[in-house]
Amino acid sequence: MPRYSRPEHRIASKSGDEMTYTPPTTEQLFVLDHIARIDAMAAHDKFAAATPDMVEAIVNGIGEFAAEVYAPLNRVGDVHNPKWDDGKVTMPPGFKEAYKQFVDAGWGSIDGPEEYGGQGLPFTLATVIIEALGTADMGFTLCNILTPGAIHALMAYGTEEQRQTWLPNLVSGAWNGTMNLTEPAAGSDVGALRSTAERVTEGEHAGLYKIKGQKIFITFGEHDLTDNIVHLVLARTPGAPEGTRGISLFLVPKYRLDAEGKPAHSNGVRCASIEHKLGIHGSPTAVMIYGEDEDCLGEIVGAEMGGMRAMFVMMNAARLLVGCQGVQIAERATQQAQRFAADRVQSALAGGTDRTPVTIDQHPDVRRMLWRMRAQTEAARALTYYAAAQTDFGKLGDEAAAMRAEILIPLVKAHATDIGCEVASLGIQVHGGMGFIEETGAAQHYRDARIAPIYEGTNGIQAADLVGRKLGMAGGDLVRGLIDDIAHGAGEFPELQQLVDACRAVTDWMVAANTGDRLAGSYPYLTMLATATCGWLMALQHQAAKAALDEGSGDREFLEAKIASTRFYLQQIVPAATGLAPSALAGDAALAPLPKFA
Repeated sequence: MPRYSRPEHRIASKSGDEMTYTPPTTEQLFVLDHIARIDAMAAHDKFAAATPDMVEAIVNGIGEFAAEVYAPLNRVGDVHNPKWDDGKVTMPPGFKEAYKQFVDAGWGSIDGPEEYGGQGLPFTLATVIIEALGTADMGFTLCNILTPGAIHALMAYGTEEQRQTWLPNLVSGAWNGTMNLTEPAAGSDVGALRSTAERVTEGEHAGLYKIKGQKIFITFGEHDLTDNIVHLVLARTPGAPEGTRGISLFLVPKYRLDAEGKPAHSNGVRCASIEHKLGIHGSPTAVMIYGEDEDCLGEIVGAEMGGMRAMFVMMNAARLLVGCQGVQIAERATQQAQRFAADRVQSALAGGTDRTPVTIDQHPDVRRMLWRMRAQTEAARALTYYAAAQTDFGKLGDEAAAMRAEILIPLVKAHATDIGCEVASLGIQVHGGMGFIEETGAAQHYRDARIAPIYEGTNGIQAADLVGRKLGMAGGDLVRGLIDDIAHGAGEFPELQQLVDACRAVTDWMVAANTGDRLAGSYPYLTMLATATCGWLMALQHQAAKAALDEGSGDREFLEAKIASTRFYLQQIVPAATGLAPSALAGDAALAPLPKFA
């Protein structure tokens, strides 16, 4: 049976018609084949286990698991929020049982290192797993998003003893990892943090560090899903210089371990409260206090004052997976809007002689919104899978792929989350007045989506990173190389070639511009470059779908829909991005100082 012919309607969730989720397994397999090139990864010994049968089993299996186990909890977590009581957080009904099923099924170990209990498969497949779970329940799945980054940080900078001690349970998901950067006076300016770490020089804890301080906005910083939580905490050692240069990274468990490696001793980690938020209600966002009433001991990860290097390993994984959240919410919102529009009957078609009311998906403007939602979702998925795949090829020794992944991370994090917000908003619009009513669930998608452009580095920071550090690599040639690849793949779409030309011109201007002018145009430039990259990936899918149709392979309905969505993207979304060039080139002088309030 061809890989793109499985009828997806067989595995819809049972959480109620208004919130039904159908895993897009056919679409995922298509993108894995033609964008991620999963077969090329499997040609290497490291990923030889990623055979076509294995890949298909994973994609189908996690889809079924997400639809049957996680999706029914999406509304539960939104309405019945986690509860804080005297430092402890109790998760909503059903969450603990569902998480245990996740761990027992081994879904968390897919890309974990084999020597620590993982399956050693590509990170790209782990990204598909996170997508499926997060589309089913974005808030709940936040528990799974930061743990891979903790694993990557320990693999890159941890000692062998730390890996042996902590990785097996992180890889399995028995324990989860968190990332502790933000403080009340240190948000995006991480270098302003004031948490401290003082080395213990005597006694049984010699070599460890006493951690003191407060961290805020800590995702799943406290909960009852696991018997331990592994916090990675940024803090400053005595005498360390101000700013990011003086920051170190510490592994701080909720409970210290006994001689058998089991959580046994309280470690001075306390949850002071959890936040009341606009969305992602199923995810406890904690205020964490370290070392207030008792000693809080942490292990340094890497060298003193090397914290930002180690943390960026974790942040890059987190930023890609936050970009994946844009895909998740866009997919869920699109499915719900399309189902609603296919059922909702309103008005006869304008211009026709038949005055019989029709379903609203037949009206041109609703069709426009639905196609835009679908095309943007598919583009964001392709961008996310492509970035994950470049990370995997980098692990196989392809230095060019590793550098390409560096360029792609800010594009994925910013553009995919922007798409998630846009598509969720369009989903409300398709529902009309019912979209503004909580019971339909459309509003939850928008509320959940809105955080994604903010955390793990705001999208403005991603744009600044693009025009700063990333554009500065090799004098801009890494970005130019991406643009050259896009130009080569523009194919039959002149609209994409026009955007390529605009991106090339803005890139050359940015390389020569001063910092203020670059930053002033950074966001429109990121949108242009991300849209061009998505356009290229959509053009590749367009060509692959046409070829499959010509060969008579695959599901005809799916392939025809793919051709239609890619054409819509390239002919209607790409040209709008070209129009951002004047904003990207306007410079700092175009942004006048804001008037002061009286």
